Amino acid sequence: MKIVLLSNYFNRHQMPLSDALFSLTDGNYSFISTTEMSEERRKLGYTIENIPDYVRNIEIKDADDFDRNECLKIIDDADVVIAGAAPEILLKKRISEKKLTFRYSERLLKKGKSVIKYLPRRFRFHRKNPKNAPIFLLCTSAYTAADYLSFGLFKNKAYKWGYFPKTIYYADINEILNKKDPAKIFWCGRFVDFKHPSLAVKAAERLRDEGYSFKLYLVGAGPKEKEIKEEIQAKNIENRVFLTGAMSAEKVRHEMESSGIFLFTSDFGEGWGAVLNEAMNSGCAVIASHAAGATPYLVKNGENGLIYEFGNDEKLYEKLKYLLLNPKEQKRLGAAAYKTISEEWNAEIAAERFLNLTKSILNGEKNPYIYKNGPCSKAEILKNDWWKE
Repeated sequence: MKIVLLSNYFNRHQMPLSDALFSLTDGNYSFISTTEMSEERRKLGYTIENIPDYVRNIEIKDADDFDRNECLKIIDDADVVIAGAAPEILLKKRISEKKLTFRYSERLLKKGKSVIKYLPRRFRFHRKNPKNAPIFLLCTSAYTAADYLSFGLFKNKAYKWGYFPKTIYYADINEILNKKDPAKIFWCGRFVDFKHPSLAVKAAERLRDEGYSFKLYLVGAGPKEKEIKEEIQAKNIENRVFLTGAMSAEKVRHEMESSGIFLFTSDFGEGWGAVLNEAMNSGCAVIASHAAGATPYLVKNGENGLIYEFGNDEKLYEKLKYLLLNPKEQKRLGAAAYKTISEEWNAEIAAERFLNLTKSILNGEKNPYIYKNGPCSKAEILKNDWWKE
């Protein structure tokens, strides 16, 4: 089976899935990149030193006509194409010939539905996704299926998906859990509005005022970094809250392995949030905002992490304080979080399931929901209060 993944640029979060698909198809896999990576992403460690041979460029400025034509032929000849952020012209011939295609997409309505934009977008989305064409949806946000359905698209054709960063398999997760510092709180991401690093700082100030022992590490870089630094200084908590700047992926994972608690404070602007995968894989007890795209798929409240309603800062603080006071609960949740990633939500499982799903569709199954949970299972339409206890 020939598989092509078409996206903007190749990065470390896509490499594990790509490697797995390349292996499972005996090398019949190509990743086609259409843009160059931004400088901000490069600084945050998204680059890969040794690009695999299966990666090809089609829109990079120095690509010649031969490279473009070769990539177009690869797309047209594939048994299945997974299409992310890429020019629609690359798929036009394939879709007109009704060849199997999967869109993979974060949510459409991160800022809510605009009445003015609704009709033009509906027309555009339906033109790109004709009803009679074999086009399915891989949801890289738990809110994607509902957003597309609001435009009348992908009913009973949407599957759970995500981003699948490198999974580390520990010989004994308990060794990692026993070495963690239960008073160490970790936050990681770009310093941008929708990730809300200030929520972690505000919680830290309150913990300090109420006499709790802890250390909060904020890892990353971005436009709000200076603002956060000034906030920490104004609150006089420099001896409790530490800004580290950007770190390599390896260093981030090392820090996660020693942290008891991980805070994931993003709002609905967070399409997925691969740091959640990584923190859970590292055995952290996560406290996750319900609004981030990855949370509903990865976290089961009280089982492998804690969920709070974004905007309810009091709930965030209560759950953080609860975990600080209960190191055993940190270990229980951390062990369950590791199991979720190592046994279900990882690149190897996703690749294997995707191949099986593709075969089911190509074999003519009318409603091929062959998995009940995890990657490639049915993407449900979430209720507004799905996270509530």
